[in-house]
Amino acid sequence: MGRGKLRIYLGAAPGVGKTYAMLSEGHRRVERGADLVVGFVEHHGRRRTQVMMHGLEEVPRRELEYRGSTFTEMDVDAVLARRPAIALVDELAHTNVPGSRNEKRWQDVEELLRAGIDVVSTVNIQHLESLGDVVGSITGVRQRETLPDEVVRRADQIELVDMSPQALRRRMAHGNIYAPDKVDAALSNYFRPGNLTALRELALLWTADRVDEYLQQYRDEHSIRSTWQARERIVVGLTGGPEGRTLIRRAARMAAKGSGSEILAVYIARSDGLTSASPKELAVQRTLVEDLGGTFHHVIGEDIPGALLEFARGVNATQIVLGSSRRKTWQYIFGPGVGATVARDSGPDLDVHIVTHDEVAKGRGLPVARGARLGRSRLIAGWAVGVAGPALLTLLLTGTGATLASEAGPGFANEVLLFLFLNVLAALLGGMVPALASAAVGSLLLNYYFTPPTHTLTIADPENIVAIAIFVAVAVCVASVVDLAARRTHQAARLRAESEILSFLAGSVLRGETSLEALLERVRETFAMDSVALLERESDVAPWTCAGSVGGHDGTPAPERPEDAEVDMPVGDHMALALSGRVLPAEDRRVLAAFAAQAAVVLDRQRLAQQAGQARELAEGNRIRTALLAAVSHDLRTPLAAIKAAVSSLRSDDVAWSEEDEAELLEGIEDGADRLDHLVGNLLDMSRLQTGTVTPLIREIDLDEVVPMALVGVPMAKVALDIPEELPMVAVDPGLLERGVANIVENAVKYSPPDRPVLVSASALGDRVELRVADGGLGVPDSEKDRIFEPFQRYGDAPRGAGVGLGLAVARGFAEAMGGRLTAEDTPGGGMTMVLTLRVAAGRPPVDPGLPVQVGSTSATTTRKGRPAT
Repeated sequence: MGRGKLRIYLGAAPGVGKTYAMLSEGHRRVERGADLVVGFVEHHGRRRTQVMMHGLEEVPRRELEYRGSTFTEMDVDAVLARRPAIALVDELAHTNVPGSRNEKRWQDVEELLRAGIDVVSTVNIQHLESLGDVVGSITGVRQRETLPDEVVRRADQIELVDMSPQALRRRMAHGNIYAPDKVDAALSNYFRPGNLTALRELALLWTADRVDEYLQQYRDEHSIRSTWQARERIVVGLTGGPEGRTLIRRAARMAAKGSGSEILAVYIARSDGLTSASPKELAVQRTLVEDLGGTFHHVIGEDIPGALLEFARGVNATQIVLGSSRRKTWQYIFGPGVGATVARDSGPDLDVHIVTHDEVAKGRGLPVARGARLGRSRLIAGWAVGVAGPALLTLLLTGTGATLASEAGPGFANEVLLFLFLNVLAALLGGMVPALASAAVGSLLLNYYFTPPTHTLTIADPENIVAIAIFVAVAVCVASVVDLAARRTHQAARLRAESEILSFLAGSVLRGETSLEALLERVRETFAMDSVALLERESDVAPWTCAGSVGGHDGTPAPERPEDAEVDMPVGDHMALALSGRVLPAEDRRVLAAFAAQAAVVLDRQRLAQQAGQARELAEGNRIRTALLAAVSHDLRTPLAAIKAAVSSLRSDDVAWSEEDEAELLEGIEDGADRLDHLVGNLLDMSRLQTGTVTPLIREIDLDEVVPMALVGVPMAKVALDIPEELPMVAVDPGLLERGVANIVENAVKYSPPDRPVLVSASALGDRVELRVADGGLGVPDSEKDRIFEPFQRYGDAPRGAGVGLGLAVARGFAEAMGGRLTAEDTPGGGMTMVLTLRVAAGRPPVDPGLPVQVGSTSATTTRKGRPAT
């Protein structure tokens, strides 16, 4: 037995009409023939609510004694014994009297749902446990009766019963909610306009969130991938600093303003590793982004602003969120910064938001090595200080007459120290080569201008020779130390970057990410490549085939063979990861090998999932074959038995049959043969659909040429036909359409009451035509609407002789084979409507209006101007 369905009427405050709406729903369902009882409804002395309870069956309540008083609660055992289809249970958050079966009423409702009973209930927004503190701060009253939010979230339907604060206060003033002696106190306390407005806003926002969840669930169930409205993609640029959390939360608030918005957090790392990022902080920010429903991306790029803009345009982003720079004022002499550069180069298609935070202008710390070791800007600075610096110093010293012979000069020792200072500075900025060049230039200038005899390269004093030699030695040592430190920093940064990438890869394995395209896109982003492809072949001589590939946003095609790629990474004997765009250094291949191994694992996982799906299809085929055998053994024998009995009676010599009796027996034989022919036809059609041998012959035709033929054999009084004459022609297979419509109408007539004919109508909507077949039966719950289209399924208490349950399955199969679809909807006023959607014939405008639709022949035909009736 399946679980029952829960429908909740949610209100902002008492008196908005939740119970009244629930009772109205109960009356509507009783009028449609549903088996409904009132499990527990509290009318609180409200006359209108009390009147609504008349005509509804109420299960007697259970009486309980507590502290000398008698209380009544819902008798769960009595409701379970009665086993209605639907039960109305008011006040879902109510706390039961001690001694009851359960502590809370929602627990009673859970028992009813587990027993397969549908429940309609009510609750106020202030009773949700997560909103208790908020409601308490607004109203000053802390709710004691609460229920977990998950109970309400699990409801199959949530309907908001809304009322403006002014209208609710008028209802209160008129005595429709509380007794007259309580009205003034309520209006001046809990029911103040501000309180009601805040509670109403809470209810609206909470319900809106549930609507978004249901909409997303619907899109997922129907595999809808197209955008139904403008979709915002917000890229958050992270630096690995503490301000990242602020930026992510700000982007989440921006995304929350539009349904379907996406958040993509991206960290741009240079090819030699991270700059000033904290690995721990990046891990926290990655977790925060994923908790908020976004994605984290790690991209390598030399030019931070350019890489960020390239990523944003590659994902079709609409907004970029950056933080205000953490650089101090003097640091702007090195450039305008990432934020200003991105804002300048973003163009009209990207909005850039600069968000302030607590770390603004507090400094970024000492930069670590860039480029291959030190970076272009530092190399330029090192060469400038190492070559131009000694020349400028010489010009300064010689211009002031500061020579060894001048008593006012600094002296040769101090001049050596000044040149040594420039040499050390050049080493710190540019590394080994600029420092060696500075030592060479400085020693020559010292010898020529400051070592007697001056203006010659001759050194007269041996002490000066020693000083210059020491100067060169110190310069070389300092340059060596700086270069060694730069190389160690470079290696540490690379290892840290590799560890982060490998950590992400391991995390994706643990999270069970199975999208090969997503993994290949991550490879392309990480190594800044144009395209990536996973290639495989069956043997050493077989051609390469592409198992999956991604290309850059500029349309760069993926390589078709490993030989065509700049980089290829073998994975086993017959698989390789091929990358195009640039040649990777040898040290990057270690990380690339990890990505390649993971890609092979993901591919194997996808193929196993496909094999599991094929196994499920085989199991479904076995189930259908089993059901077919059951149908053949029972349903097909029923008309055969009737035919055999009638024939045996006619052939009997013991009875002299009258002409009327013989005619009745022959009519029974004919009816049984028709039923048998219909059942066998449906079985054959289902077999064709299952084996994929249905080949529709599409041609342009009017609905009024096919639909009346499908109604042949249906009594005229049971069908009402309404097909407008101005409908455009449709592109269908007439035979398949006729058979499908016949099955749909036959099913509708079977379940529609005798006094309510089935309405067959059609309408044009853009590039499609909808044919609707509406019956007036009991209808089908939403949970069963898809199941009724499965083979050998009959809903409700349809008799076994009514068919094998293939009519709707065949009709849907034929509709899909013609490029249309068949769905089920509720009929207003009760019943079910089958909607057959067909494609309008290409290049054929709607037909000019002619004669009005005529319905009246025994076959429910229609006529059109200039065309004979079918």
